[in-house]
Amino acid sequence: MKLRIVVDPDLCIGAASCVTIAPETFQMNMENKAEVIDHGIADGGPSYERVLEVNEEEKDTIILGAQSCPTLAITIFDESGLQLYPTI
Repeated sequence: MKLRIVVDPDLCIGAASCVTIAPETFQMNMENKAEVIDHGIADGGPSYERVLEVNEEEKDTIILGAQSCPTLAITIFDESGLQLYPTI
């Protein structure tokens, strides 16, 4: 399955809880903002948004990482565009 993961750098405060929970998907940049990486690699360079191919376990971990963000700076969509987190 594919997920589109978006980090809002204006909301990110650099808590790094997402990195602690999902280090294969999130890393901190030089501005202390979370970025999305693909299975531990920042293919194509740093990015606040990526579409990743994930399995069910990876999906659950990524959502847990997003849920750990104190400012709700991470939004996750499924391949149909449905917003999985935060739920609306």
